[in-house]
Amino acid sequence: MERKALIDMLNRDLTDEHAAVVRYLIHSYQEGEDTVVGASLLSRCREEMWHMHWLGMIIGKLEGEPDFSIGPYPFDPSSRATMLKSYIQYEEKLIPHYNAEAEKVDDPHIRRVLKREAWESAIHARRFQRLIDKLSPEDASGLPEGGHELPPSFVEKLEKELLNKYTEMLQHIRSSWVFQNEGKEGWRIMDQAMEKMKHLAIFAEGLAEDGAKLNFKPGPIDISRSIGDALQKAVDDLQSGVERYCAFQKYDEFRKHSGIALKLDLAVQQIEYQKEEITDWIKK
Repeated sequence: MERKALIDMLNRDLTDEHAAVVRYLIHSYQEGEDTVVGASLLSRCREEMWHMHWLGMIIGKLEGEPDFSIGPYPFDPSSRATMLKSYIQYEEKLIPHYNAEAEKVDDPHIRRVLKREAWESAIHARRFQRLIDKLSPEDASGLPEGGHELPPSFVEKLEKELLNKYTEMLQHIRSSWVFQNEGKEGWRIMDQAMEKMKHLAIFAEGLAEDGAKLNFKPGPIDISRSIGDALQKAVDDLQSGVERYCAFQKYDEFRKHSGIALKLDLAVQQIEYQKEEITDWIKK
């Protein structure tokens, strides 16, 4: 298979895995990470993140540009049971899909990755079925619901920060894939991307607990091929984030929610740490 055709094929797979990550992540936040269903979904989400990572690393190695758009993920939102059945159908379709793709490529590593994506998708489908089997009839027919107590203006602020943090996280992941041959900075930026996942949860959990719909549509991703430019953008994004969060902390409604306030206090300190780290990488 020619390089461009291979990159295009892997990018289509990347958008499908991205769709799975977002769907399971949203559902896990809605259920709550401390619930059986929420914890199980979050576990599947982490595995889908690995699927994305393997594909993204290959695309970066081939000097391609990762596609961070989100593919379609059809699901039936009528109840927990119907959603989980949709997940089973989605995962089962990926099994022959990945196996067929594996037969098209000559590179043994890429072939192994695609075959692994296939058999892990089969395991995911079985785990979703086990989760359905464990649900009581009441839980199976129900849906996670929030209190809808937050003022619309506060919800809007949380939604904006969710998308800002999500885009920033994807930007870091893109840099780690594209600049993987530039030394240890690629892996260091991936570490920071994982920490941004925790920051993202501050806003996602608050929205989910209130019953708001979670929108994970990412903003524009910078596709610079200069690691220096990419690192400087990371610093600029971090500085903008700190400024927004400091202003956010002065918002009257924010001070009423001590849990969010405490998490954001920690996030501000972590962001300052990240900014200083990347600034040092640039100097070196």
